[in-house]
Amino acid sequence: MSLRADAPVAATTVRRFSRAERWVHRTTAALMGVCVLTAACLYIPELAELVGRRALVVTVHEWAGVALPVPVLAGLASRAFRGDLRLLNRFGPHDRVWLRAALRRDRRSAARPAGKFNAGQKIYAAWIAGATLVMLGTGLIMWFTHLTPLVWRTSATFVHDWLALTIGIVLAGHIGMALADPEARRGMRTGSVSGEWAEREHPLWRR
Repeated sequence: MSLRADAPVAATTVRRFSRAERWVHRTTAALMGVCVLTAACLYIPELAELVGRRALVVTVHEWAGVALPVPVLAGLASRAFRGDLRLLNRFGPHDRVWLRAALRRDRRSAARPAGKFNAGQKIYAAWIAGATLVMLGTGLIMWFTHLTPLVWRTSATFVHDWLALTIGIVLAGHIGMALADPEARRGMRTGSVSGEWAEREHPLWRR
């Protein structure tokens, strides 16, 4: 979508995400939330005592983890979703400029050029995708204990537990950034953002 030359930028709206993309995000977020909450109930004694029903919590945690990749796989049927995956997978010179500005804590829009997704969003998407696959693999080893030797299960448990903690911290940062940007939340909620926000935050975005 392009902005009309005779229309004030702030008065326009720009389509950012399709319905399928929003569905993928919401469903993945819900499953991830279930995984995090059930993991907390399994590892934090106070929550474990409060919730009880450990066997049920374990079962919910396992099936939510197995289902985690399903929304993304289903989303591949959407052309818009596949297009955004390609954009997230491309790292250009402007992304390096954005990262240098972020490291310097330079918050000026002119110092942080970005396409539809900025460098931080691309790094987060790649990291969380890889972390999810590792969690799925180690979780399956822990689930089907009779299929692997003890050393594998011990190593899988170590990686799973510490990566889970890291994911929790990264997700907290992700949620914090979303809470600080109402327009970005609007884009994920309704699919559209203001033209002024798009021009300021993503000036290289070809709409």
